[in-house]
Amino acid sequence: MSDASTTRLERFALSCCAWSERWIPDAYVFAALAVVIVAAVAMLLGTSPVDTARAFGDGFWSLIPFTMQMSFIIIGGYVVATSPPIERLIDRLASLPKTGRGAVCWVALVSMLLSLIHWGLSSIVGSLLVRALGRRSDLTMDYRAAGAAAYLGMGSVWAMGLSSSAAQLQANPASMPPSLLAITGVIPFTETIFLWQSITLTAVLMAVTLWIAWMTVPRGEQARTAADLGIATTATPRDTAQRTRPGEWLEFSPLLNVAIGLLGALWLAHEFSSKGVASAISNLNTYNFLFVMLGLLLCWRPRTFLDRVTRGVPSVSGVLIQFPLYGGIAALITNALGRDGASIAHHLSTFFTEAATRETFPVLMGIYSAVLGFFIPSGGGKWIIEAPYVMQAANELQVNLGWTVQVYNAAEALPNLINPFWMLPLLGILGLKARDVVGFTVVQFMLHVPVVLFLLWLFGLTLEYSPPLIP
Repeated sequence: MSDASTTRLERFALSCCAWSERWIPDAYVFAALAVVIVAAVAMLLGTSPVDTARAFGDGFWSLIPFTMQMSFIIIGGYVVATSPPIERLIDRLASLPKTGRGAVCWVALVSMLLSLIHWGLSSIVGSLLVRALGRRSDLTMDYRAAGAAAYLGMGSVWAMGLSSSAAQLQANPASMPPSLLAITGVIPFTETIFLWQSITLTAVLMAVTLWIAWMTVPRGEQARTAADLGIATTATPRDTAQRTRPGEWLEFSPLLNVAIGLLGALWLAHEFSSKGVASAISNLNTYNFLFVMLGLLLCWRPRTFLDRVTRGVPSVSGVLIQFPLYGGIAALITNALGRDGASIAHHLSTFFTEAATRETFPVLMGIYSAVLGFFIPSGGGKWIIEAPYVMQAANELQVNLGWTVQVYNAAEALPNLINPFWMLPLLGILGLKARDVVGFTVVQFMLHVPVVLFLLWLFGLTLEYSPPLIP
């Protein structure tokens, strides 16, 4: 890729980002607008206003368990990433790269590997690593490219790993709306993220992402460091709070954290030994419990732990207010019956069934999910909306249901590369704006799209259909 072509792509990306920042509203507006549109469609198909309202209200609280689970994914990741030992580890990781170009690729690799374990951990650790690298006076690293690299876990492979909202939801029948469970049944991790096709797709995407990052890093006079941008990268102040009265001694003692951590460790050991690693970690409650206990021990003292939790809570506000709307939308799509006795989900599944074949379904669904993901950047919440009709279409076309989940996961990450929504926590830590990094991520997007769609089609040919496993 020549410098000239990269510059043109970056200018195009900056124009797109400037337009988005000016005209695209908050994600909540999209969720609320989706409620209005879906309700209107239901009534146009013949559902009475009362039945439409009933479906929306009945579904509004249907995702409360999943909402809390996703909130704890964010909080648990934040607590672990900002705990004192992890902050020290980040400083050590920042000492390894020898060149600015190598530093950017190092950030991208760390971000992607962590995203396969925990998407919230990926962005936070990645951004803190960039800040630590930015403090090195011996390293000429383009701070904008490094910021984009820290985001590449969220923009490339996060949904292919353990924190995939769709895969986690499908493996947990207690978290699924009954209407979805009746269509898909339970789909364990062995049929989604642990498929060899899924692992191979993830490895290819990581290699492509690193190559693009390497090719697009500005060097020499073109590189702009944090100092050039006027951004301070000073380290986060260490905890200096001291107890001021006798009643606070337990807050500053590790006794409670250690005791609770030991109890948690014994429970986790029992879960993993009795159920097996793959089965245990696919349970969202176990997954979140692991990170909460880890954060508790890494923070060591209750006061430090509570401080990190308090800092992380504001980042879940979007999940708390938007997911009930997604539950209402899912109920409208599946339960509001029109004059012909069919739901919106039935009409949409019919469209997919008629427009696609078994071979082309993964490509068509991938394009559709990626486009919708730009306007509804919600991860698991969007899967709740899409799953009823795309999984019904997969059943009718006899497309492997586990691979259909992975088609969604691979496509779900693509719009993140050009949508500023998920960038916000990272940008806040780095002191950058979306326009500073989107010039790099749009290059990733343009090259990822054909690779992802081709591999979704290719690997889809290697999998056979199995009927849903209804518990």
